[in-house]
Amino acid sequence: MQLTLGSKITHPAYGEGVVFGIEEHKYRIYFKEHGEKELGRGYDGFQLIEPGPAIAAHVPLEDVVDAVKNVFDMFYDVTDIIELGDKWEGGKLILQPKDEALKGKDLPIETFFHKIVMLRDRLRVLEQKINAHSKLTDSEKVEMQQYITRIYGSLTSFNVLFKSRNDWFVGESSKNED
Repeated sequence: MQLTLGSKITHPAYGEGVVFGIEEHKYRIYFKEHGEKELGRGYDGFQLIEPGPAIAAHVPLEDVVDAVKNVFDMFYDVTDIIELGDKWEGGKLILQPKDEALKGKDLPIETFFHKIVMLRDRLRVLEQKINAHSKLTDSEKVEMQQYITRIYGSLTSFNVLFKSRNDWFVGESSKNED
């Protein structure tokens, strides 16, 4: 089966996905629950839900950008825009080993912040999945939720990066204060 850009599929392990890239021997597919994956073009373990739209040989960049935005709107649950604090914009994170003979690493703070926000969003999805799980007992759900709350607590050091206090990580002691 030949897929086109925008084709919606279902995969036995990854669930629903949308084709966003086609290469000579593989498809690049975005799965709601698992992110980007690559499947060989010869793989036949998925089912086509909806074919992608017919496209011309030349596609304007604006159309591609719109298509990608639509895919993320369909499959990305978190719609809030989380902003980096103003004082960090354009900044960089510098990782320097103790041994100064070794090369350090500079990372734009925006990149690091994006990773932190993605981590938080994925924890929220995990919470939702735990709470909706039909085979877990209430006590098992509470136990797993407590682990997630502790993870949030471990991440509170990164709250300094967020523009809005409403976006902060909240750990166990902060939740008990409410």
